[in-house]
Parts: sequence; structure tokens; C-alpha cells
Amino acid sequence: MSDIIKLLPDSIANQIAAGEVIQRPASVVKELTENAIDSGAMSVSVVVKDAGRTLIQVIDSGCGMSPSDARMCFERHATSKIRKSDDLFAIRTMGFRGEALASIAAVAQVELRTRRMEDQLGTAIQIEDSKVILQEPVSCPSGSNFLIKNLFYNVPARRKFLKSNNVEFRHIINEFCRVALTNDGVSMTLIHNDEEIYNLPASNLKQRIVGVFGKNISQNLIPVKTETSLVNISGFIGKPEFSKKTSGDQFFFVNNRFMKNPYFYRAVMKAYENLIPGDMFPSFFIYLETDPKSIDINIHPTKTEIKFEDENAIWQIIYVTIKEALGKFNVVPSLDFDRDPAFNVPVLKKGEDVRQPSITVNPDYNPFKSERPAGGGYREKIRQESVKYWENMYEGLKTEPAVQGSLPVPEPLATGQIESSSSFFQFKGRYILTSVKSGLMVIDQKRAHERILFEEYIGVINTKSLISQKTLFPETLQLNPTDYETLKEIKNDLLKLGWEIGMKEKNTIEILGIPGYHQFENPAQNIEKFIEAYKTTSPDFNEKAVERIALSLAKSTAIQYDATLSFMEMNNLFDRLFACSNPNYTADGKKVISIIPTDEIVKKMNNFAKNTDDE
Repeated sequence: MSDIIKLLPDSIANQIAAGEVIQRPASVVKELTENAIDSGAMSVSVVVKDAGRTLIQVIDSGCGMSPSDARMCFERHATSKIRKSDDLFAIRTMGFRGEALASIAAVAQVELRTRRMEDQLGTAIQIEDSKVILQEPVSCPSGSNFLIKNLFYNVPARRKFLKSNNVEFRHIINEFCRVALTNDGVSMTLIHNDEEIYNLPASNLKQRIVGVFGKNISQNLIPVKTETSLVNISGFIGKPEFSKKTSGDQFFFVNNRFMKNPYFYRAVMKAYENLIPGDMFPSFFIYLETDPKSIDINIHPTKTEIKFEDENAIWQIIYVTIKEALGKFNVVPSLDFDRDPAFNVPVLKKGEDVRQPSITVNPDYNPFKSERPAGGGYREKIRQESVKYWENMYEGLKTEPAVQGSLPVPEPLATGQIESSSSFFQFKGRYILTSVKSGLMVIDQKRAHERILFEEYIGVINTKSLISQKTLFPETLQLNPTDYETLKEIKNDLLKLGWEIGMKEKNTIEILGIPGYHQFENPAQNIEKFIEAYKTTSPDFNEKAVERIALSLAKSTAIQYDATLSFMEMNNLFDRLFACSNPNYTADGKKVISIIPTDEIVKKMNNFAKNTDDE
């Protein structure tokens, strides 16, 4: 029997490596931009067509390569950054394994033009399926110019499973931003289908963050900085009141390398505890600097999962650093110089004598002497005041109408029936309480309104009774590129719901029309909330994209928690909820109604009475 174990051909081995390193077009952008930064480039341009399917071009002003280096860089495990095993524990550059270019060349058509500053001529190389088609001298600028064409052209299965262009391009934006946020001293541009998405000049870190995420984030940032013998921490965190429903603007970097670390993430969220609701996410841009020997970046092909030698100590340092920064932000008041100052600072003129400030003192004051009236008059006065205010508590109830007659309840609510006479009470600004024959009904007010609005939006779509009201003065809104691309993808579906959106340059939109069937006090703010809700809504909850949009709109326009509702508003919400086809659950399956059985309430009250009697 002949031997059956054979060495894989290089082309197949490279395709297998590409399966780990090059997962989608964004992976190519990541690897090439990181290599450009490692080459010492002060400017990097990324040009993309069809979300990377057709073309990914990365141009840098780095050191360039010699003819032999230009050929060698496409071989597996060929790298300029590792010479001996000890170098693995002192890595500060991005790419170091020598797998990226070999993997890209295995699944795409690659062209490279590169020249060193000291050379008269550069080198041009063409590679397909890991094979060099052409190598020749060429006149070109110093630096490197990579063109990656027809990604996965020879791996149809991989190309087939790529997502839509909008989704793939959002991944490219994410990778581009991660590199941009760690290299604020490098000018970077991103162009997609001949449209400039980013043009980031060299700047400081705060300016770079504002350039990436828009000018609105500028007022949101709190600086953090801590230096210890174990790790140095710097960067910015977001103010609690600017927290979002999505966790997109959250970044950890170690030695200028993006990383994902759920353990450190919990330290950040712990520091924000009791400052933001549990379903909100703060922004943060946290940069860790530590000895490369104390971390291991070689545990994952994409090098985003990094192992730390002393995670527990760093966790504590991150927690304390953020807690201290939030404390300073909350304690130190802001000064508004447009208002009259709350205090006057005297200006001392030249030659003027310094006068000691005068202090008025009462020499007869005795802190141990009580000024309360004798004979219990003080306590009697307090008691009378208390009784007066207790009486005032019932004044508002006299004007509330009583509920007469029974309200119709559809079949979905099988657990209880509404009593002939009910009252509504709001609890903690979150729940509406009312009695039913089987116990106490608890309604989540926000989810109830979401259910109502969702069915109203779907009704508008199904009946095509669309009323769009043109805005007299179109309102403009600047978004970050990711949100802009998201809105561009669903703009036509929004039009079915009455929103007319114009897409302008530089990630700016124009609100030209709003739905006439709903009252929108601040359309721009509603669009921002809608985008956040859309990103958090699972794309799998329904096959129809327009229903996902309707749900996201319902989430963004529904009444919020802590909103105080009058009796009539609670009654109206109740009636509209039980007119829905399924009042028990929201469109994405969250529970709206819960009933506490009468037996359970009686049992608790009996236990309470028993414990009181025992005392």
C-alpha cells in the first residue's frame, strides 16, 4: 500500500490560511493599512469599489520595498519584524506573522507598485492564485500601492456568502476607524465608489475621534490618564448622559493595537454602575501602554484577542481610573461665561494695600442653647404642618374621572378579565398597575406603546394610507459614516412610512418630509434614536425589512421610562393596547403584560400581618 500523507501545495496551503486571516473585504483593508503604518507612512489612502468585491486599493507614503523584498513579501511566513524567537515577546508593530499578503494573493488578483526613496525606479508585480504573472521595473512614487481585484474570484463559495454591499462596507469602515484611532499623527482617507467618506488630517487624539465620529461627540468626551508601574492608561470616556442603546463607540487599544477584552469591558461598565440604565452603553476610547513581554498577541489569527499576564491588577486600575474621571466630571461644575458670574474675583491694582476681609461674628451665640419653644410647642407645630401636607396629597385625585363600565378584552389575554370598575396607577415611572378579577395587572408602559405604534405603522403600510408632510424648512443632520450607510440602505423603506430623506455629501442627511399620521416634535432626534434602535433590533426577527424598520421606529418614538402619565393617558394607552392583535408581547417577543395572582397577594399580606402581630 502506497503512502497516503502528502504535503499540500503552496496555493492550497495559502487558501487555507486565507480562510482564517481574510474573512471578508474588511480583513484586506485591515491588513494592508496596518502594513502601511508599519512602513512609516505619514499618509494612507484607501480606495474601495463595490464594498471591496471589485477593488481594494491602499496607497501609502512609507519606506517602500526593493525588488527582492517586493517579491518575497508574498511568501508565507515572510516578515521583516521577526528575526529570533525572543522578538515574539517584544512586538510593537501590527502585522508580524507574514501570512497576510500570502493569504490575499491566494484569493485575489494582486498588483503592487513600490519604490524606496533612494531608488530611481520602483517595482511592479502582478500575482494571481499565488503565482507571479509579472515582475518588472517601473516609474512610480516612493511608498507602496497595492491593488486587490476580484476578491475570492477563485473561491466562489466564499464570495457567495459575503453579505450585501452595505453590510460589507460597514465592516470596512469599522476596520479603517480602528487603525485611524491609533494613528492620529497619520493623515488617512477612505473613498468608496468615488465618494469621499473620510478625510482625516494628522491631528491630536481628540480631534481624530471627532473626525471619525462627528463633531457632536466633542462635548461628550472626558479625558482619562493614569500612570503606574504595570500599565499606563490614557484616552477618553463618554459622559453618562450621552450613553446609547448600542455599543458601537467602545474601543480598547493596547500598545496601539485594537483588542477585544470582555473582562476589561466589565471594569468599565462597573465604573458606570448607577450612573446609566442597565440597557445603555457609554462611549470609551481607552489606550493601554504596557511592556510587550507582559502580553501575548499571538493567540488568534486576527490578533484582536490578547492575553495579559496580570489581568486582575489591570482590571482594578481601569476601574479606579474611570471612576476617578467620572467623579471629577460630576463634582467640578461647568462655568457658563455668557451668564453673570456667581462670584467676583477682586483685582488688586498696583500699589494698593491688601486688606484683610472682615467677618461678622455673634459673640453671644451659644450652639448648645435650644431655641425651640418650651412645653412641646415645637413638636405640635411640626405635627400640624405634617397633617396639612398629608391632606394636600389627595387634592389631585378629586379631578380624576372614574372608569365606568367594562373594557373589551380580546382573546390573547386569557389570564384575567378587567373588572367593571378599575383605577390606574403608575409605579416607578415604568409600570401601569390596574386590578383584574384574577389579581393585579402590571403593564410595561414603554413596551405597550411600542406594540401600539408597531401595529399602527404596519397598518399604514398595508392600507397604503400614507400621508407624508413636507417640511417647510428641511432639517439637516450629520451622521457618522456607519450610521449614514445604514440609513442609505433603508431610505426607500422609510419612504413607505412617510419619511422622506435626502442624502447629502459628507455623511449629511436632509429631512424633507415626515409622517403626517404622527406628531414628531424633533424629527432629527427621532431619526438618531431610530438608527440606534434599528442597529439593536435583530435582523432575524422578521423576514420583511420594512417590518424591522416599523419596529425600530416604534422603539424610537415610544414613550420612555420615567415619563409621568396622567390618568387619562394611562386609560388611553390601555384601550389602544387591548385593541392590538396581540397585546401580550411586543413585535420582537418581549413581554408587555404580567399578572400577579390574587392568591399570591393575599399570601404575602397574611405573612406581613403575622409578622406584625408577632412583634
